[in-house]
Amino acid sequence: MNRTYRIDDGRQTLVLAARNDRLPEVVYWGASLPEAEDLNTLHAAHVIDVTGGMLDQNPDLSLSPEASRSFPGQPGLIVRDTDGTPLLPKFCFEDATQTATFLYLSYWDPQNRLGLKFAFRSDPQTHVITCQTEFEADRPMHLHWLAAPVLPAPQQSDEMIDVSGRWCGEFQLSRTAWSAGMRYRENRTGRTGHEHFPGLIVPCRGATNTEGEAYAFHYGWSGGHRMIAEELQDGRRQIQWGHAARMEIEPATQFKTAPLYIVYSDTGLNGCAVSFQRHLRDRIVTWPKPDAPRPVHYNCWEAVYFDHRIPELQDIADRAAALGAERFVLDDGWFGNRDDDTRSLSDWTVDPRKYPDGLTPLINHVHRRGMTFGIWFEPEMINEDSDIHRAHPDWVLGSEDQTLGRQQKALNMALPEVREYLYDRMSAILRDNEIDYIKWDHNRVLPMPDASQTRGSYALIDRLRAAFPLVEIETCASGGGRIDFGILERTQRVWLSDSNDALERLRIQHDAALFLPLSVTGSHVGPRQCHTSGRTLDMSFRAWVAAQRHMGFEMDPRELNESETAILTEVTRWWKDNRHWMQTADILRLDSPDPAVIAEQQLARAKDRFVVFAGKAATSAQIAPRPLRLTGLDPAATYRIVLTNRNTLHHLSRGTTALKTDALELSGAYLMRHGVTLPWSFPERMWVLEGARL
Repeated sequence: MNRTYRIDDGRQTLVLAARNDRLPEVVYWGASLPEAEDLNTLHAAHVIDVTGGMLDQNPDLSLSPEASRSFPGQPGLIVRDTDGTPLLPKFCFEDATQTATFLYLSYWDPQNRLGLKFAFRSDPQTHVITCQTEFEADRPMHLHWLAAPVLPAPQQSDEMIDVSGRWCGEFQLSRTAWSAGMRYRENRTGRTGHEHFPGLIVPCRGATNTEGEAYAFHYGWSGGHRMIAEELQDGRRQIQWGHAARMEIEPATQFKTAPLYIVYSDTGLNGCAVSFQRHLRDRIVTWPKPDAPRPVHYNCWEAVYFDHRIPELQDIADRAAALGAERFVLDDGWFGNRDDDTRSLSDWTVDPRKYPDGLTPLINHVHRRGMTFGIWFEPEMINEDSDIHRAHPDWVLGSEDQTLGRQQKALNMALPEVREYLYDRMSAILRDNEIDYIKWDHNRVLPMPDASQTRGSYALIDRLRAAFPLVEIETCASGGGRIDFGILERTQRVWLSDSNDALERLRIQHDAALFLPLSVTGSHVGPRQCHTSGRTLDMSFRAWVAAQRHMGFEMDPRELNESETAILTEVTRWWKDNRHWMQTADILRLDSPDPAVIAEQQLARAKDRFVVFAGKAATSAQIAPRPLRLTGLDPAATYRIVLTNRNTLHHLSRGTTALKTDALELSGAYLMRHGVTLPWSFPERMWVLEGARL
């Protein structure tokens, strides 16, 4: 007897099948199958042969591979009994519930009295399937490893693409060839991490940004994860995701993975990217003001650091507003005795030395300039030199002699009294001041991985959001150290990197677009000389790179000369004029024939308009620019294209190319098959090309 199930969303089909009462395995995942497909026949066709040196039957690569059924690879569950005895569960069918978009499967191990449940939910609009595993017992158990539903990787793939990085260098794509054995990545820092973003893309042979098949995964959890991509001796491949091993310190009767988001695409990596962008923006993020445009952002950190003086901040606010800013964020340094990063974290009261009349005079000034007001917190952290550490050293997570990070320790967010204290202090600031925005920072890794720390942080954010539903929250962790769909269920913006170097940002934003839409991705115009790289970049380049995402400024506007002020004001005005469609547009990475050019195309949902950003990150190997192919257009339609920033042409660009002077009307077929030939430029410059369907 076979049990079969299928999940469809209009672009992909996922077929599960099981022999008798065993756990099911994925026997098909890919492009949509006909409705009349015989799933029993498909299950039979999925079986691979056996020969010498193998078992007489191949063990199932099930949703949770079982060592008790001779599975030779990584099992989906590793658990010990209350007394520490290792268990080898063997699960059998109990129940199944299915609707058009939902599948719930329940299994039971009668000998060990353990339950295992799987949930799948499809989305016909975003084409993301969300899946999750739950484990339960009738007594407290010690969990070592629990995988979200285990999925096969395609045999037509030669490599996998996962994501690493560092501070000021987030979202670096790592390509690893498939081979016998395991690609094992584990983040044990206690937060999502710069080093191991929980994402994976498996392209099939020949796939590019714009063409071919690809499979993608994202594990929506902020507390550290494990990814296993394993090729068995028989050639089958499995992908496992879950919390980092041994993160559940206390025994319990129930454990659950975070949601695993999976996507199949037949339009290259962009198909995966668009699904993730739309699903995050339209299904996961909850917007305090859903219909409001994303405001131009100003953050004062790189202008004043800890040196807060009200007249200077008011002057800076005036200048930011004149440039086009609509939100002013007061960063670190407003509380306790916070004159540097060695003291006062957790003392969340306004510093009377810097703000003798509280924050109200500055907030009122900001509001009079037509901007809303935001404020910085780092709630989960504490300095040893703070009133709260002196009063409650027992609130600290980890040992007394632990290594500090940025002169700070972490608070134990699993303790109710810690969360209560933080809620009281933060809610008082929000209640007593007209604040619309929080920059929520997290500037060190944890001394040890602990899932209860993440759940405690989630609980605090959830409580504050319930009490102050109109306050927007940005997730920041030394830049991009806590970016994932779990934290974004509770926040509305990410600080992608602490680097305001536009050249670094160009690449970081490009690769992060595989998972993140414009609307949540903060990007700021930094100082003339970048504070993290020391590089000096032209204002036009800095401004256009910021205009690729949720635009803002983070520098001292008093340093701007007349030319820089005019350029930044002009680009900001352009961004405001276009944000109404760009904040719901799809970001499509273009396959640039010139490795020096990093290019993307933002395409409106109605596909009636687009903008291309082509950033030159280095010197090209050839003299003249190569044609840049566009994507996602109607080949039969005609598009009017115009070079938006032709006023930045250099005098060394001496040819008579038509884009320099005219708007061109060209077919979608030409734009996608031949491409657009842009003018010559120096490195560290950006061309911006706008298009509209006629």
